[in-house]
Amino acid sequence: MANQSQTPDRIAELLVHIGRAARSEDANTELTAAQWTCLRFFARANGTTRTPSAFASFQATTRGTASQIIKSVERRGLIVGTRSEHDRRSFCFDLTDEGRAMLAQDPLRDLIKVIDGLGASKRDRFLATLSEIASALALQRDVPSFGTCRGCTHFGTSGDAAYCACMSAELAADDIAKLCASYVPSAAVKK
Repeated sequence: MANQSQTPDRIAELLVHIGRAARSEDANTELTAAQWTCLRFFARANGTTRTPSAFASFQATTRGTASQIIKSVERRGLIVGTRSEHDRRSFCFDLTDEGRAMLAQDPLRDLIKVIDGLGASKRDRFLATLSEIASALALQRDVPSFGTCRGCTHFGTSGDAAYCACMSAELAADDIAKLCASYVPSAAVKK
């Protein structure tokens, strides 16, 4: 008989519960949970991914809803939009100094502290497992998967340089660890 505490439905329920418990509504903050997600997303995304469309995909919402969230965060002076260098029809968003200061007060810090207490080995396994689950769910639902360069099929290196085959471009060192909307999990992640 299977151990009831480790059934897939219990794990799924715990993931949802942890997500809700970590949300900002209970943290008495100035921003809504969606606004916090927006701020975090634009802080963690690479240059080609900091767009309203990519945020809509990441947030699993419509472009209209994503645009309203972005506008509300922009009105607060936490992000600023500029025309994309890659597609002049699109805007790319960056955090302002006020946005970075607000992010320092992120209610997710409590969850981060708990995860940090797990130790490096557990964190690495946990991250690998959650990444695998997120990628498999995205594949099952035929929606974009988000991840960082090192786990992506487009990622390559040549000497000291990192390269994105999807963008046909060399990667800046700080972009390698950032979220990308063009992410396709490598075979090791897909399993």
